[in-house]
Amino acid sequence: MKTLTTTDELAAFCAAAAEGPYVTVDTEFLRERTYYSKLCLVQLALPGEGDDNAVLVDPLAGELSLDPLYQLFRNRDVVKVFHAARQDLEIFWVDAQVFPEPLFDTQVAAMVCGFGEQVGYETLVRKIARASVDKTSRFTDWSRRPLSEAQKSYALADVTHLRKIYEYLNAELEKSNRKRWVEEELQTLTNPATYSVLPHEAWQRVKTRTNSPRFLAVVRELAAFRESHAQEANVPRSRVYKDDALLELASAKPRQPADLGGLRLLLREARRGPIADGILAAVERGLNCPPDELPKPDRSRERLQVNPALADLLRVLLKAKAESSDVAPRLIASSADLDAIAAGERDLPALSGWRREVFGDDALKLCDGKIALAANGSSVVTVGL
Repeated sequence: MKTLTTTDELAAFCAAAAEGPYVTVDTEFLRERTYYSKLCLVQLALPGEGDDNAVLVDPLAGELSLDPLYQLFRNRDVVKVFHAARQDLEIFWVDAQVFPEPLFDTQVAAMVCGFGEQVGYETLVRKIARASVDKTSRFTDWSRRPLSEAQKSYALADVTHLRKIYEYLNAELEKSNRKRWVEEELQTLTNPATYSVLPHEAWQRVKTRTNSPRFLAVVRELAAFRESHAQEANVPRSRVYKDDALLELASAKPRQPADLGGLRLLLREARRGPIADGILAAVERGLNCPPDELPKPDRSRERLQVNPALADLLRVLLKAKAESSDVAPRLIASSADLDAIAAGERDLPALSGWRREVFGDDALKLCDGKIALAANGSSVVTVGL
């Protein structure tokens, strides 16, 4: 198991990778104590068998720059293969504003190839590579050095088995002519907006029971301050204050430093210093927000006039289409999507792209009374009307 600790070593490996059709990639990182993930290890493997063509890259080595890897990521002649790539891609985007392209995500491909919803790497290793993964090092501290041999073996297995998984799934997609489906799904993963958390929009992730515009204005300002402070200090949001403390602040509306002392859920370190100052300023902004700038809760879903019977029929249709196409149902449409279709909404992912071919066209025909559903043995089929 070779560990690369210098830029020259990484550049040599990436030069060799540039000559091949693909490279498998994985990362190990920590995020418990920071806002942004701390990259601790990168695993890479070239096509082949065994560990000879695989390496560990140590980004914590002082003499190593990841620039050669980022250059490889920009090389469109080499497919970059990940499993469940979202968190890995976020690390590279935050660090260097680069996405690996072209990208192949085996979790997405497996859903398209009938392996179920959000299938895990161990499952694919067992079913496709006919091997097993030692899980004992899964919850290790990857920032500590030196790494043990068990840690290295675990990390390397994340990219060595991935080669067989990629080759199998890629061949299946070629045979079924579904590569375009995967490419459509991966567009979200290579969109910078996927990884951009804007402080002024952070309030929309906070679940509240009160829809008072003035209350929501205070929530908005408190959430925006928390997000900004967490990003600047590189600490988790919960280290600033948790959602329940945020809602307590929005209800209590403290105006003076002394008011913070009586709050039950606020962390001690948030009752003084820059966090306390930020809280009081955020509450003040929320209370003084002009009426025409007050946030408005999204009640569009509440206004939907869902036809329950039609929604149930759409669920039956989705299950039938997913089974006949051997695709995970949730990849096609969510339960909320089906309710929206039954209520008359048409601007939905389930009604566009490859999903429209598999499900959307017949869903619209069902809504319009142009087809019916019928039992055919153990299957459900559509019947024209």
